[in-house]
Amino acid sequence: MPQSDQGVTKERYTVIPRTAIFLRRGESYLLLKGAPTKRLWANKYNGLGGHVERGEDVLSAAKRELLEETGLTADLWLCGTLIVNAGETGIALYFFSGECAEGEPQPSREGLAEWIEFERIGELPVIEDLPVLLEKIHAMKRGDPPFSARSYYDEDGKIVVEFGK
Repeated sequence: MPQSDQGVTKERYTVIPRTAIFLRRGESYLLLKGAPTKRLWANKYNGLGGHVERGEDVLSAAKRELLEETGLTADLWLCGTLIVNAGETGIALYFFSGECAEGEPQPSREGLAEWIEFERIGELPVIEDLPVLLEKIHAMKRGDPPFSARSYYDEDGKIVVEFGK
């Protein structure tokens, strides 16, 4: 179907696809502490991941980002999607998880990846929606249907994450 037939209007999102990866080792997750020089989320913990480049599928992009940011590889599975309301543009986030039994992450220009126990997440400086999203992922096991969610900022400037039913 040509672009002219895609139904692009101001009422619909044009989305930027991104990946978010939460590798697990026992009760710990590999989180990236953003480099102090980063424009966004400097010194804050987040999952790994990044943009899906033109010509990539989301799983290939997630594997590429994981390798670039940590030097690690893993058998990843899609655990959810999130549409972030970013005004006229939306962010389509594809969440992946997987087990990583061996290997230690290497630092990258994005920051330092660290294994963090799930119970310690609340003690750390994290991006604002990480606790609710990681709690959802933590409750999942491989083979569970992926979640779908959307996020937006309320009138008080707080992020709201709503999961589909």
